[in-house]
Amino acid sequence: MESIKYAPEPMRSFLIYLESIQGKSRKTALEYFYDLRCFYRFLNLQAGASDRDFNLIEIDNITIDNLRAVDLNLIYEYANFLNHDLGNSPRTRARKLSALKSYFKYLHTKVKLLDENPAADLDTIKIEKQLPKHFTLEDSIHLLDSVDKRNYERDYCILTLFLNCGMRLAELVSINLTDIRGDSLVVMGKGGKERTIYLNQACIDALEAYLPVRRKMSPEFKDRNALFLSERCARISRRTVQYTVEKYVKKLGLDSHKYTTHKLRHTAATLMHQSGVDIRVLQEILGHKQLSTTEIYTHIDNNELRSAVAKNPLNTKNKS
Repeated sequence: MESIKYAPEPMRSFLIYLESIQGKSRKTALEYFYDLRCFYRFLNLQAGASDRDFNLIEIDNITIDNLRAVDLNLIYEYANFLNHDLGNSPRTRARKLSALKSYFKYLHTKVKLLDENPAADLDTIKIEKQLPKHFTLEDSIHLLDSVDKRNYERDYCILTLFLNCGMRLAELVSINLTDIRGDSLVVMGKGGKERTIYLNQACIDALEAYLPVRRKMSPEFKDRNALFLSERCARISRRTVQYTVEKYVKKLGLDSHKYTTHKLRHTAATLMHQSGVDIRVLQEILGHKQLSTTEIYTHIDNNELRSAVAKNPLNTKNKS
């Protein structure tokens, strides 16, 4: 990651720590870099860099001495800046402040560069949990029925795995032929953590239909073990999968910006939970580290709420 490579110290050491010790992915470390860079730019803005575009402010001049001068009041000013000047949403502000809190904790407790942690008493921004958008069971069936004849077996298999297994986009594109082991599939989850996904009959049937088509293709040497291939016989890219899902979502007349590949993961989780799958089992299937992350999938739709109220025995009692 070129951006992290040239991050100033001690930020660079912190980002390396996230990857090498905490097992964060490179993508996650890069997101931390972007969030910390925003704070560094704010520090320079406070020091008089107001005549420049905020997104162009350099950060190389920020040293540990600058970080030692940070106190909780300045962090509150930063939070206010994120809100009123940058217009960041509560969720974005919470993420940026969380990154900052982790950074100062590292500087204070791990590498002992700070005598005190100015973010130790920083409150967490409360965020209202939003119910994740998902396809209904009927829409899921229609989505599978909408698959075109061109690349039919591949596209149908991709949608089937998404809707039945609840895997992430990155997990799906990284699947190798050798990862398929009978009725199970080994995927590489977040932080390089492997987990086993058990395949139901729909997934097995979709794979058995696709694999003969897959074997007839002649992939490049480096992609010979890839399960899903593009028309150029190379491992399918994330963007190609996203485009494929967008195409079929549009055929249903739905908004492809709202119903993305990740919404297929939401759908699988929601349908499994509504079918009686225990929340802790669902946590293992989805590969969530924290149970609280899984709980957002356990929402109950309004129709179920209406149905529950309608079943109240007093509902049928005649008014006197």
